[in-house]
Amino acid sequence: MILGHYGAAFAAKRIAPRTSLGTMSFAAQLSDLLWPLLLLVGLERVEIVPGLMRMSPLDFVHYPISHSLLAVVAWGVLLGGIYYARTRYPRGAWVVGALVVSHWLLDLPMHRPDLPLWPGDSPMVGLGLWNSFAATLTIELALFAIGLFVYVRTTRPRDRIGSWALAGLVAFLLVIYLGGLTSPPPRDARSLALSVLGLWLFVPWSYWIDRHREPRAAATT
Repeated sequence: MILGHYGAAFAAKRIAPRTSLGTMSFAAQLSDLLWPLLLLVGLERVEIVPGLMRMSPLDFVHYPISHSLLAVVAWGVLLGGIYYARTRYPRGAWVVGALVVSHWLLDLPMHRPDLPLWPGDSPMVGLGLWNSFAATLTIELALFAIGLFVYVRTTRPRDRIGSWALAGLVAFLLVIYLGGLTSPPPRDARSLALSVLGLWLFVPWSYWIDRHREPRAAATT
């Protein structure tokens, strides 16, 4: 759901125009930014099972810290609180916290029933749309396109970097996503975690984009 999460981050700029896209992308992807770190230190577990789902070979055995609903809400409250303490921008703080929680909500229709509601002995939920190639592609691309449209309508470039850096990010995300549809499964959990750490690079990239864009006159302030 990488494109869907970035779509949410893009769209959130309309609600909190003073909040950087970098902060919003960090919030929207926080669960997936924490997850590879927790895998590498052994606090969470995943297994590679080719054919498990049409769109994903990942069996999420144990990931309550990064992906249980209760933990995600706690991460959202924490990040929103930190953001408010630094900026005194309440709307931005609410949006940042909501973006953290949106990650779990957007994962819910895609995952098979492997998302815990809370750490420990919890029911597992998920609607399993990753078993459908058409549904997955349609939802991901639609969310990404809508979010990007909102961001472009809400902001305008200050200079060429504001245009080309955004275009580069969009192109790179699409290449990664579409390339992943035909790539072989990861060799093991460690190599998967190391590759997912690359998501951290998009956070400074998003800050860079936003420094070279500004809210349009019609944007909410």
